[in-house]
Amino acid sequence: MMFNLFVRRLISAVPMVLLITFVVYLLVDLVPGDAATTLAGDSASAAQIEQTRQALGLDRSLVVRYVEWLGGVLHGDLGTSLYSSQTVTQILAERLPTTLSLTLVTMTIVTIVGLPTGIAAAVRPNTLIDRVLTAASSVAMALPPFIVGLALVIPLAILNPIFPATGYQPLMDGGVLAWLQHLILPAIAIATISTAELARQTRASLVDVLNRDFIRTTRAKGLREFSVVGKHGLKNAGVPIATVLGLQVSRVLAGAVTVEFVFALPGLGTLAVSSVFSRDVPVILGIVMVCAVFIVVVNVIVDLTVGYFNPKVRT
Repeated sequence: MMFNLFVRRLISAVPMVLLITFVVYLLVDLVPGDAATTLAGDSASAAQIEQTRQALGLDRSLVVRYVEWLGGVLHGDLGTSLYSSQTVTQILAERLPTTLSLTLVTMTIVTIVGLPTGIAAAVRPNTLIDRVLTAASSVAMALPPFIVGLALVIPLAILNPIFPATGYQPLMDGGVLAWLQHLILPAIAIATISTAELARQTRASLVDVLNRDFIRTTRAKGLREFSVVGKHGLKNAGVPIATVLGLQVSRVLAGAVTVEFVFALPGLGTLAVSSVFSRDVPVILGIVMVCAVFIVVVNVIVDLTVGYFNPKVRT
């Protein structure tokens, strides 16, 4: 059953990835100007610009260029950057570990802070702790990640140099401590909104479950409150919690675009910004493809988790 669910979700994700890449290709193509003008130089004549455009294949229709790019992807070739001799695969391989590390640390913070916060508010509804946590979550959801990042840098990196203000230290080069020190501030900045969202959803779902008749029955049988909440409550509230947790991965990747720029992290976020400004279409599409596939994989994992909590989904 679970394998069939996995196969169905995986097959249905293929058209979505293709649609996303085509829409991005179209949007980039609609931006005024092109890469040929930049590569030819400011003093280039119209004939030289046109010659550069033909050399890059930009004189062909959008559909033809997209189909050619897609054919290369099917053979494992994401193309070559218009501004360097590096392949897109090489560029992404250099930048991807930074963004994946940032995502890992961020989602860890979201999980270990958001879940307990939501549970604490749910088991004591309408009390002072519930109101305080709900109010704090509402404030956190209104704070943009780059603002949180800048607010953290001043006291924790400039006034008190506990964490580095910029840069990245690979895990294999500096060890776990140095790796984590460079990621903790940007991870907290991105995690703020996602943590608040997870806490609010956990609280809402768990409060609803804990008010149901079967929970009253388990309590009447004398089960410990920890077992009631952990074994029976969270399992029945698991579907919306798992769904929201999976959605936060997309939010984390979106937040990485601005936060990586603020903290000067050499990840996909800063690469995306520079590639958009230079209209380096192969690199942009490579980033979109990697992010889309990553999000699809996360969504498949979420669907399998939902199938575990809700057997009806498996059929």
